[in-house]
Amino acid sequence: MSTEKITKIDVKADPAEKEWKFSDILADRKIRERWEKVRKYFFLRESTYDMTHRCNVKCDGCYYFEGDKQFASENTDVNSWRNLMKEEKARGITFVVLAGAEPSLVPELCEVCYKEMPLGVIASNGIKFIPESVGYKIHISVWGNDESSLRVRNAKNMLIRQIENYKNDPRAVFVYTFTKHNIDEVEEVTKILSEHGSKITFNIFSAPVGYDGDLRHNEESLFRTRENMVRLLLKYPDNVLFSHYSAVAHTHKYGLHDLYSCSYPRMNPSTDIGLGRSFRQYRTDLTWDRSAACCVPDTDCVDCRHYAAGSAVVTARLFRHANNPESFKAWLDYVDTYLAVWVMEYEKGKNLCDYFVAPPGYDIFL
Repeated sequence: MSTEKITKIDVKADPAEKEWKFSDILADRKIRERWEKVRKYFFLRESTYDMTHRCNVKCDGCYYFEGDKQFASENTDVNSWRNLMKEEKARGITFVVLAGAEPSLVPELCEVCYKEMPLGVIASNGIKFIPESVGYKIHISVWGNDESSLRVRNAKNMLIRQIENYKNDPRAVFVYTFTKHNIDEVEEVTKILSEHGSKITFNIFSAPVGYDGDLRHNEESLFRTRENMVRLLLKYPDNVLFSHYSAVAHTHKYGLHDLYSCSYPRMNPSTDIGLGRSFRQYRTDLTWDRSAACCVPDTDCVDCRHYAAGSAVVTARLFRHANNPESFKAWLDYVDTYLAVWVMEYEKGKNLCDYFVAPPGYDIFL
């Protein structure tokens, strides 16, 4: 398939005329092997934690500085955080996402979390190096080239500084967030990161509640974003952690909640099973509010296409995708991508689908 233009030829039809048993789908050796690979990680159960309300940059459209969470007092006591992690383990949490404003400003708190809960991710702007003693995956946010970063994030030479800190660091994944205005810059950024041997994945800017800036996407920008995602996936297969179905899920005209029904408590009233029962989003004072609990709080749910949300929302929909081989292969690609991005030492395999597959119950993009 050409890496220059993505056309309708790349879309795989849904073989709905046949009813498939799951055992028949698994009869395909490649599907079965990938299923056995990813199912070992079904024990992962996440919650998220705002580590600090301080930050060393100020970004347009920042999720943290929306809503009430930014006004919570800051608990910096190491023993309090240690006890929280022990309590989290006791109630079945196995994976932590350390976020907030900027976790790298409180490395001692990150370290105590790691010692108690060794599986997790830190969401960071990458300007300040997080000590190697904190063995979490580190997601380094990239919002365009250095010119865009200066304009949108008020930080000079941001990509250069991020690479200097995390070059050859196995913890690091650079997360390129597509806004409506930085789509054409992704080629430049991906090329630079690939030359330094860095891993990169993609995210979609999803507007916070009440956001009135100009970074929000429209259908035309989502289309261009999708083309660039897949083109770079094919051009830099050793560096880009992504899949065709990831592109479908995150650039569809409908957001993740409409396509898959969000599993997080903020949009999910059920406490019977899954994230509705287990997930909590702790603020810097170590309290949480179920009515606001979400992986990226204060996002406009209708507009949510965030990669962190998809890591739970899409992967939770196993049964919707297990009704035919094409849909299930696309879902396996998504889960394989998610695990490679979020879990230390997990190696992504070759995608099973090099074409677009529609979300269950929806047309491919319209």
